[in-house]
This record gives sequence, structure tokens and C-alpha cells, in this order.
Amino acid sequence: MKKINIHIADDHKIMIDGIKAVLKTDSSIQVVGESLNGIQVIDWYKTNTSDVLILDINMPELDGLDVLRGLKGKKRSPKIIVLSSYDDIKLIREVLKMGASGFLAKNCAGESIIEAIKTVFSGEQYFSESVKKRIYSDFTGQPSGVDVVPEGTFYNELTNRETDVLRLIANEMSSKAIALALSISVNTVETHRKNLIKKLNVKNVVGLALYAVKHNIV
Repeated sequence: MKKINIHIADDHKIMIDGIKAVLKTDSSIQVVGESLNGIQVIDWYKTNTSDVLILDINMPELDGLDVLRGLKGKKRSPKIIVLSSYDDIKLIREVLKMGASGFLAKNCAGESIIEAIKTVFSGEQYFSESVKKRIYSDFTGQPSGVDVVPEGTFYNELTNRETDVLRLIANEMSSKAIALALSISVNTVETHRKNLIKKLNVKNVVGLALYAVKHNIV
């Protein structure tokens, strides 16, 4: 069976590594390339190809919008899933007009990325739930029912110790290593981990890492 070839573009290596870790759980998907800025993406596609490009919208050199413009209309251009920390309806409209096949909020990328890849690879569009609600609200004129949380709200509610644990988790340290670094027990680390997952409304450690990157905690 043909594998789905993926290129991941994000200016945070930890984000790329987190997505790769999730994708390794599915044998039908393989990562064939990665880029840390928009110029690297454009250069890579000059001599390479992939079935799907996972594209961060905020990158140095060239941002995701510039990459979309650069790849639009190219022969054998990939299906593109845009990753963003924001689900602004204007941005969603713009990336769709520029040829993106999906739009995924970063805070749910960990649990949705495989489904998103398989959906766009099959020729359909994919949107995370919050984005679907934004689109529905824009189309109908009715409230989306999604609470817009001010940037940094959850971060401001974290204790100093929770922030320390989150930073070390995002740096891929084990519970034992975190316990040693902070002079606390492994059980306490695990308790903090569970509380962080619940408080930040993510599904797993990958979600914690994505949150830490988004809020510049690492």
C-alpha cells in the first residue's frame, strides 16, 4: 500500500518533532521532509515532492501565506494543511482561496493531525472543530458558540511550578528527570502533568508541548 508522504514546515523544531512522533503511530504515513522557514519550503519543493504539506502560517523569511502563493499552481503541488494559533475567519478565507485543503488549530493538532492528513489526501477538505464553528458563524451570521479566550489567559492562570513543569515537558525531559531538576517526587510531576492537560484543555503531552511553543514558554 502506498504511503502518504508528508513535509512538515514550522519554525519550532519541537513542534515538528511532536508532529513526527504522532505520525509514527500510523504506518501508512511517512515524513519525507521538514523546514524551519518559508524559503526552505519553497527550495525543497523545487527538487522534491510530497502528498501533503503541513504548513505553519507564522514562519520567518517567508510566512505561510507567501509559501501558499509560491506553490499555487505548481505542477504536482501538495495538498496543504495550514496550522495556526488563530482561527480568524479572514485568515481562513484567505488560505482557502490560495489553495489550502485544510485548516487546523495548533491546540488540537496532536489529536487531529492524522485524520486531517488522510482527509485531505483523499481529496476532501479538513477543518478542526473550532474552525468549523467559525465558518458556520460567518456563513449563517449566527454566534459560533465558541468562547474567544484572550491570548495568554490560561498561561496567566498557571502557577510558577506548573510553568516550570510545562517548560521541562516541552523540552522532552522524562518525569524522573523533571523530578530531579525540581527536587520533587515523580508522583508530583505526574500530578502536575495531569493537571496541566486538564487545565490547558489538551489531550496529551504533544498538546502540552504545542501550548508551550505557542506561548513562548520554551
